[in-house]
Amino acid sequence: MVLVKIIIDADAVPKSVLEICRQVSGQFTVPLVTVANFNHRIESERHIVVGDTSQEADIEVANQASKGDIVVTQDWGLAAIVLGKGAMALSPAGRIFNPASIDFLLEEREIKAKHRRSGGRTKGPAKRTARDDSNFKHSLYKLLENL
Repeated sequence: MVLVKIIIDADAVPKSVLEICRQVSGQFTVPLVTVANFNHRIESERHIVVGDTSQEADIEVANQASKGDIVVTQDWGLAAIVLGKGAMALSPAGRIFNPASIDFLLEEREIKAKHRRSGGRTKGPAKRTARDDSNFKHSLYKLLENL
C-alpha cells in the first residue's frame, strides 16, 4: 500500500476547504500537511511555515509532494509541477487537474496575464458558494477512493 498524504497550499485556501480536508483526512486516516507563509495562522498538526517571498509556499508544496499524494491548490503552475511528479492536484472549487489539459490551462493563464500587463482587465473569481464546498468534498472523496 502506498502511503499518501493531502498537502494544502494554505496561503489562499478557503477555511471551509481546510475544514473539509481535516474531516476527510481523519476518515481515511491520511496525513494532512498544510503549507503557508508566516502571515497566515493555520491550525494544523503538520503545518509548515515558510517565509513570505514570492512562490516560497509553492516551492515547499512541490518539494513535499510525492507520487500518489493529493495537492490542494488553486495555482495552475503548481498543479502542473505536482502532476509531473505523479501527484494529483485538486482546486478548492473541486476541479481535478488533469495532465492532458494542464497545458491548455497554463496557456490560458499566460494569455490573460499578457492582457492584464497591456492594461486590460480580466474577471476575478466568483464568490464562493456552498456548492463549491460540495463539489470539492465530492472530488476529494473520488480521489481518495480511487487510491
